[in-house]
Amino acid sequence: MKKTTRLRKLLKKKSFVYMPVAYDALGGRLLESLGFDCVYTGGFVTGGSRCTSEPMLTMDEQIRVAADVAAAVDIPLVVDGGAGFGEPLHTMRTVRECIRAGLAGTHIEDQLYPKRAHYHKYVAHAVDRREFIDKIAFASKQRDKSDPDFVIIARTDTCRFHGLREAAWRINAAGDAGADLGLLFPRDEAEMKKAPKACKVPLVYVVSRGNRDGRPLPTHQQLADMGYKAAIDALTYLLVSFHFAKRAHQEIKRTGDYTGLTREQCSEARHEIETLVGLDDFYKIEEQTVEKKKWGKR
Repeated sequence: MKKTTRLRKLLKKKSFVYMPVAYDALGGRLLESLGFDCVYTGGFVTGGSRCTSEPMLTMDEQIRVAADVAAAVDIPLVVDGGAGFGEPLHTMRTVRECIRAGLAGTHIEDQLYPKRAHYHKYVAHAVDRREFIDKIAFASKQRDKSDPDFVIIARTDTCRFHGLREAAWRINAAGDAGADLGLLFPRDEAEMKKAPKACKVPLVYVVSRGNRDGRPLPTHQQLADMGYKAAIDALTYLLVSFHFAKRAHQEIKRTGDYTGLTREQCSEARHEIETLVGLDDFYKIEEQTVEKKKWGKR
């Protein structure tokens, strides 16, 4: 079954879908092994892991990272499609390339392209309504032509600056243009609760740990109870990886040793990594071929 079809069935079957972020293949496989149904590759983690900023990423860079994760897992992957990497024509190509790369869905936003680094300071530059709706409409046309099961998520950043009314208008218009889901950024708990009722299409919430604008960080159950269909966890994997790697290497630099894990825990973690990578299967193939002793006359 295609991963696009799997995502469609997952969204239909489950009342709520949580999508944790991964920016490399091992991370995606780890999340899959823990029982998550879907994985996400966002622009922030891709940019951060490459020591650049999300606004400076090219379409090829973003899709390549997401494709590496998608190839390592059986569960579907949703990718951050930014502003479609250009105008409607470019957005159509973004959809085609996502589908060709084995990705199951993407969100496309109403920000200026190219985005500016000030985006990370929450200075967003929203395009006008017509330009955004045109992108969603033509992205949807491309989806219908290339793979009708591919999921289009319309994202608007206008709630942060113009309020829920404008954001809901854009999501509803995007739904009329063909978007399957919507994504906006409620500023507070009141807007977070109102948003699903104000929008015609099901909403995806972005859980952004470490955000500096005070956006709420609700639990899965709270989001489901409010009527959200899904949530993207945009940062946790990168934050945790960075935080604990920093602490470990601070200790090594200071003392020449690392005590955060016991010898047994290190061995266990290494074994788990080897298992996720698939070394047992690799061993079997080599034992049947290049590592097999061959006896006979010389």
